[in-house]
Amino acid sequence: MKTIVFKALPFDKTLLTLALESGVDAVLADADKVEDVRALGRVRVLTPEELPSLALDSKTDEEEAVRRLKAGEQLALAKGWEIIPVENILAQVPDVALEVESLDRARLAAGILERGADVLVVLPEAARELKAIVREVKLSQGTIPLVPAVVTEIRHAGLGHRVCVDTISMLKRGQGMLVGDSSAFTFLVHAETESNPYVAARPFRVNAGAVHAYCSLPGDKTCYLEELAAGRDVLVVDASGETSIATVGRLKVEVRPMLLITAKAGERTGHVFLQNAETIRLTKPGGEPVSVVTLREGDEVLVRTDEAGRHFGMRIREDIKEG
Repeated sequence: MKTIVFKALPFDKTLLTLALESGVDAVLADADKVEDVRALGRVRVLTPEELPSLALDSKTDEEEAVRRLKAGEQLALAKGWEIIPVENILAQVPDVALEVESLDRARLAAGILERGADVLVVLPEAARELKAIVREVKLSQGTIPLVPAVVTEIRHAGLGHRVCVDTISMLKRGQGMLVGDSSAFTFLVHAETESNPYVAARPFRVNAGAVHAYCSLPGDKTCYLEELAAGRDVLVVDASGETSIATVGRLKVEVRPMLLITAKAGERTGHVFLQNAETIRLTKPGGEPVSVVTLREGDEVLVRTDEAGRHFGMRIREDIKEG
């Protein structure tokens, strides 16, 4: 995940407050302003001595940046950097910080060599776009290809422990979590954004499925639903495949009647155990939520198909079969 630093030079309390409210990871301020920053919020504070700025005006500057970064120094490449020198530096060192003065430059910095800078130092002139920068660069995890799958079977599966994932975010219609009994075939389980005559909407919640199921995490990782805990990040996906990050506020694990839902996408078949209740929904290809109570064989729902093979949630290459 990218680290976003707001450069509070010169010190401006109004801009600093905006930066803290936007969710930056750190603030760059003069040494005599460190306590003023900490008085406004619990945040990491860096000084110009800890994160100096270097302008890339020549090949010599590029070489100096590589030398200093390889020596373990922290360094931010100053506003005005160009792509080719940054690519050359990124090819030689593991971490690079880039100053950005707008949302467009932040997008560019985050995508150079498909990897981008690890740290974005947002300048005061970009303060009005800071919330958008954090949202796009920090929360977005790119796009995941989703495909329609045809439901082939729905049957009662007895009682089981199911997991409600209550996040600290308000999810929208079309959003949910990718959950399945195999990491190679996960269903877009819709958030509880819909109201009915008996239950109010709870848009912060995804009633995600049985404790043993895989769920997708940021960084191309997975974990079992039972392993989630307060403070852990989960991947939120919408019907178009756009992703973002939400933090778990709490889990509710309770015994409930379950359904086993099986679907087929191309030559692949996958299944998921979900609670048998009207408020639990999968997602149709157009983004419309469909309750498991009204779901029928032959209906299409959105899924992600992938290669099987995970070890402690990390992708591995291995001869493995999940069924």
